[in-house]
Amino acid sequence: MGKNSIGRMWAAVCRTCVDRRGRLARSGRPDTGMTTSEYAVGTIAACAFAAVLYKVVNSGAVLSALQTLIKDALDAKF
Repeated sequence: MGKNSIGRMWAAVCRTCVDRRGRLARSGRPDTGMTTSEYAVGTIAACAFAAVLYKVVNSGAVLSALQTLIKDALDAKF
């Protein structure tokens, strides 16, 4: 298989994947509005994770461990 035939095969693959306007061709049903809902779910999940993380970091045990860690780091002798 020479370079020329590989180039022709690649061009054929690219033509089937890209439409005339340069966008990727879609197969199957259209997913209109899907991107917006995915962003919404991702944003809600990130906010929920941030709320849980805030509660964990502000708990007594974690707060005292962080304070001890910072105190030990600042009191370290060089």
